[in-house]
Amino acid sequence: MIELGELWGWPLAIAAFGWSIVALLGGLVTEIGPWYRQLRKPWFQPPDWLFGPAWTLIFILTALATAECWIGARSSAEQGLIVAAFVLNGVLNVLWSILFFKMRRPDWALAEVGVLWLSVASMMLVALPISGQAVLFLAPYLAWVTFASVLNLAIVRLNPNLAADAAEET
Repeated sequence: MIELGELWGWPLAIAAFGWSIVALLGGLVTEIGPWYRQLRKPWFQPPDWLFGPAWTLIFILTALATAECWIGARSSAEQGLIVAAFVLNGVLNVLWSILFFKMRRPDWALAEVGVLWLSVASMMLVALPISGQAVLFLAPYLAWVTFASVLNLAIVRLNPNLAADAAEET
């Protein structure tokens, strides 16, 4: 297990920068405007203000996991696998926001969130032989995406005409 103090330096700086870019891009495409506000949402929908702190914590923990896996990798091939898994996840994370908020297609986002969930699970599998601590850092991310999947499904079910509405706008 790598001590947290060993993560300071360029591995953590690069990881923090990368996940900050993912957070920034996701935030830029997330529009909490009239379209989103008029959606019927389930009773278990958290308040809007909770999403920012939740994602901030998830991205901090993911940056720590990224740095720990990078430092603990036993070969450049293992480092390449880590980078591929984590970059793919970042792309899928932003893609979900584009589908849901920018394209206003929660139905497409629902299909994509399954792939996003698998990418988080894949990051955990890649991390497992390197660091159990990194897997623990990623556990809240998997839990949040699981919850987001259920929330996304509920929104699709509560708003059955969204696909037709999106088609009419184009």
